Amino acid sequence: MAPLPGVDDPIDLLRGWRADADREETHDPSAACLATVGRDGAPAARIVLIKALDARGLVFYTNSESRKGRELAEHPSAALALHWPALGRQVRIEGPVVPVSDEEADTYFASRPRGSQIGAWASAQSSVLVGGLDELSRQFRDTSERFSGRPVTRPPHWTGYRVVPHRIEFWRHRDDRLHERLRYERTEDA
Repeated sequence: MAPLPGVDDPIDLLRGWRADADREETHDPSAACLATVGRDGAPAARIVLIKALDARGLVFYTNSESRKGRELAEHPSAALALHWPALGRQVRIEGPVVPVSDEEADTYFASRPRGSQIGAWASAQSSVLVGGLDELSRQFRDTSERFSGRPVTRPPHWTGYRVVPHRIEFWRHRDDRLHERLRYERTEDA
C-alpha cells in the first residue's frame, strides 16, 4: 500500500475519498457523526447526512429547533467523523458552523421527496410526542391536507448548516495496526 499522499487542498482529497466511498461503501457513504456541545459543556453526537461538499465546507440539513440546532445557535462549532469501513478509511473534521443561505436551503428542500417535505413541517424534532406516533401521524395527515395540490414550502425552522473545516484528519487502516494519518490545519494566511 502506498503512503497517503499529501495534497495542497485537503478538500480535493476528501472529495476523492467520498467518490471512492460512493462506489465501494455498502452503507450510506454520506452518513457522518456530528458532535456538538450544549450549554452545560456536555457533548452530544448523532448521525447526519452530508448533502454538499465543496471548498466552503460540508453541508447537512436539519430542524433549527432540534437539539443540534439549538446547540449550534449557542456554540457554532462542531466536529464531524465520516467512517467508511469497507475502505478502511475515516475522516475527522472540526471547525465553525454557519447557516447556509435561504436560497441554498430552499433549493435543497425543493429537491426532497414530498413526504420528507411534509415531515419537516409535521415533526417537532427532538420534542416529546405526548400522543406518541398516533399524534405524529395525525400531524403528518393534517400537514399533507394543508399543502394538497400545491408545492410544499420550506418551513422557517428547517435549514442547512455548513461545517467550515479548520482541521481535517485523514486516517487509513493498515493490517499491521500502523495506521496512517494525514492532518491539515487552517492557518490565518491559508
